[in-house]
Formats: sequence, structure tokens, C-alpha cells
Amino acid sequence: MTGQLTPDQTHAPKTKTSGEAFHVSGWDNWLSGLIARHPMQWIRLGNFETKIARDAIEDIKIEKPVFVAGLARSGSTILLETLARHQDAATHRYRDYPPVFTPYFWNKFVDLAPKGKEVAVERTHADGINITPESPEAFEEMIWMAFFRHLHDVNESNVLDGQISNPAFEQFYRDHIRKLIHIRGGKRYISKANYLVTRMEYLLSIFPDARFVLPVRDPLWHIASLAKQHDLFCKGEQNNPRAIAHMQRVGHYEFGLDRRPINTGDAHASRQIMKHWKDGEEIAGWAHYWSDLHHYIADRLTVNKALKDATLVVRYEDFIADPANQLHRLFNHVDLPDAEPIINEVAPTIHAPTYYRPKFNDDEIGLIREVTAIAARRFGY
Repeated sequence: MTGQLTPDQTHAPKTKTSGEAFHVSGWDNWLSGLIARHPMQWIRLGNFETKIARDAIEDIKIEKPVFVAGLARSGSTILLETLARHQDAATHRYRDYPPVFTPYFWNKFVDLAPKGKEVAVERTHADGINITPESPEAFEEMIWMAFFRHLHDVNESNVLDGQISNPAFEQFYRDHIRKLIHIRGGKRYISKANYLVTRMEYLLSIFPDARFVLPVRDPLWHIASLAKQHDLFCKGEQNNPRAIAHMQRVGHYEFGLDRRPINTGDAHASRQIMKHWKDGEEIAGWAHYWSDLHHYIADRLTVNKALKDATLVVRYEDFIADPANQLHRLFNHVDLPDAEPIINEVAPTIHAPTYYRPKFNDDEIGLIREVTAIAARRFGY
């Protein structure tokens, strides 16, 4: 899903070369490394910040937080950017990185720092989405990883269900969201984090009025996009070792040299996916991964009525074919009113991707269709 949603329409977007796209500055690398090596100290600093900000946030209530989740390359970024346009929205932004744990202190510093001319640039994914430091982005994974150290271990279940309890995380997370709402001047927290797909039931236990948005996509095109991104990131990271560390520190293991599938509770399935990739069977690995994750999602929506009621499934193809109606469904589901001007502006920009097409041979297409058939049918494919 792509479009002309440049965060800063007043400047022409700048296209980076492949080397520039994966460059990580020495400052970002140093500070992000410091945070990654000492998460408990940053949690304590975040809690200290909360005490300092207490008067500013004590009356802020977290109502109907919105979580966009799902396998990468399903259209989640455009959904986040569209929701973030709403006047009530409060999201993480690129400017919040690296010190994500202390948004109150950091944003005060950024606001006081001298500012140069902001020029929108195409993001690393080379997918037509242009960004500035003010663009919404997914950074809360850093907080999850600090409290739950196993979340990207392919040999251990990455699922956090409704039975999980971690009071220290839950308090920190609530305070963090309230600080972001205060900083952004909004009312509703909007998050995009692909890995939340295995944490929706835990989130629902923390926020019973939460709303989930779950984009899904035809497996053939979805896998084509995933494979393209993986190849792009592998090439970029080979010449930029800092880029690998950056991906690990922000918790993006979807593609690149340290790619890891989400373990949905079946360690055997995760290990088999990793084996396919290690043996050079790229398409087989992606197909089994798509099938495993989407079976998990369909199972949870089937057995948990509260989760199903809280979740809007957005099929990529439906969104492309009829964006206006799909955007109405989106804003109605998350209960953000007065969205008509946003819908009227965004809908005409939505179109099918033009920067790639699947290049699979007949055998590969047959393999994808065979492996994903049952899971795909559960989502109407």
C-alpha cells in the first residue's frame, strides 16, 4: 500500500542512495548502544521523569488506545500515518529516537535545540513513503524488549496472552503513553508495532477498551514484498554494520541479516522456518511463516470474542480497491470522529504499488499457494 502521504508537503521529497539509506550516525549509534546495554537504568530514568512530569500528566486518562499490528509489509504504515493525521492522535515520532524511555525530557530538549530546514526523504524501505523527524513511527518495541527479554527468541514462545502479568511494565507503559499524549497535545494514543500481533490479548487485559487494527494481504503479493525488503536490507546492512545494530536495538527483526520469525507458541514451526531460510529455501520459509502467523491470528480471533469485537481486519486488496469506504470503516472502528477531511485527502492518494511485481516462477507460485491455502481462506483469499 503506497501513496503520496509525504509528511511535509511543502518540501519536495529527497531520494537517498542505498548507502545513505542505511547510514547510522555516530551519535545515534553511541546513544542507542548506551540505552540497549543498560535498559534497567533507562527504565529507572523513565520512572524519575514520570515523577517530574506528574503534575502535567496526572489528569490524563488513556481511553481507547489504538494498536496497529500484523506481519510487516501488510500496509500498516499507511494506516498509522492516516490515523496520526487526526487532531486527537498522539503517536511516537522519528524525533523520539534514541531515548524512547524518556520522551518528556527528550522532547523538551529537541524543542529547544536549533532546527534546520526539514526535507522529507524516502524511508529506508524504498517504498515511496517519505518521512521527516515529525513523521509517526513504531518505537515502543524498545520498551517491550526491556521488560520481556525473550520476545525475539525464536526458540521460545513470543506470545503474551491475557494471563500474563507484569505490574512494573504495565505501570511504566501507562505512564509512557500519558507522557506522549501530553507531549503531542492529543487525546488518543495510536501505536503501530508489528510484533503486537502476539500481544493483543495482553494489551486487552491492560486496556479493556483498546481498539486493534490488523492489516492482512494476499500471501503471493505479501511474500513478494517481504522478500524484496529482505534482499534490500541484507545488501544495505552488509556495508553498514551499524545498521544491523540499529535494527536489533529498535526491535526490527522482520528482514535483514538478523531476520527472525515470530514464535507463535510452536517452537518446531519457528525452527523449521529458520531452517528453510538457512538452507536457501527463501520462498518456502516465507510461505510457512505467513501460514503459521495467520493461523495463529485467526485462531485467537475465533476463540476470543472480546478480541474479535475489538479488532478490525483490513484486507490490503480491499483498501486499494475502495480506500474511501475502508477509511470510513477504520475511523469508525477506532472511534475517531470528524475524520471526513482526512478521508477526502488520503483516499485519492492510495494506489497499488508500482515499484515492484512478484517475480516468482510457476513452481514458487504453486508452493506459496499450497502452503498458505488454508490460512489464506480464513481471511477470504
